[in-house]
Amino acid sequence: MAPAWLRPGTLPNLKLPSWPWRFTWLYLGLVLFLPLGAISLKAAGVGPAGFWELATTPEAIASYQISFGLAVVASLINGVFGLVIAWALVRCRFPGQRLLDSLIDLPFALPTAVAGLALAAVYGSENGWLGEPLYRLFGIKVAFSAIGVAVAMVFISLPFVVRTVEPVLRSLEKEQEEASWCLGASQAQTFFRVVFPQLLPALLGGIAQGFSRAVGEYGSVVMISSNIPFVDLITPTLIIQKLEEYDIDGATVIGSVMLLFSLASLLVINLIQVWGQRYQATSTAVG
Repeated sequence: MAPAWLRPGTLPNLKLPSWPWRFTWLYLGLVLFLPLGAISLKAAGVGPAGFWELATTPEAIASYQISFGLAVVASLINGVFGLVIAWALVRCRFPGQRLLDSLIDLPFALPTAVAGLALAAVYGSENGWLGEPLYRLFGIKVAFSAIGVAVAMVFISLPFVVRTVEPVLRSLEKEQEEASWCLGASQAQTFFRVVFPQLLPALLGGIAQGFSRAVGEYGSVVMISSNIPFVDLITPTLIIQKLEEYDIDGATVIGSVMLLFSLASLLVINLIQVWGQRYQATSTAVG
């Protein structure tokens, strides 16, 4: 016997999505999914062989190496110093602390082109405040080199680490550290065996977010780099150059590679966050 909703004259009792859900899907479809789908279809139009050829040109591979390699360096540097800054903001008291706390978010609000101009002014090898002494005394050229690209990536991705670690550090209970000290552990042992394992998920999440931000940065990097292929040309700048040369297929394919990387980075960040939540839940249960 057929189910009741399949009998003639009857319709299934289907509940349509609520209006907020409809507006959500409509808005995301127009603003997010449609452009991403368009670039994916455009890149697929060149065919697998053409896609591979355009995505693996020597110039493109060199830009991947520079963008990803320097982003790794910048994210690791921020992982160390971002943890130190977050610790100082939470556990220390010093003059100008609130001002410093507010300035941490400056790279979020500052236009990237302005950040690039500021970095070029500071690290210029001719008259920069820091760049001129470094070049004159040690022969280190920061601006318009790969070092300048790394400095720009460090600048724009630092807040991700600080703001990710800071709330976790505030939520830690001092009683755990005091119990460790009472059991004879030194401050270093307490930090690395009690505090740091609880900060590690948030620290890794902040590093991953900063890495993703650094890889996709354009405005500040283009101002402080020479944009020379195989020297310090990053992938976003290469895409702009392809567009200026009317190489739409090349720009689309390289942009699709960056899109795939962004999706992979988002997956890694979500996995780290899930792992961090499970770790905190396990630690709370054990405690």
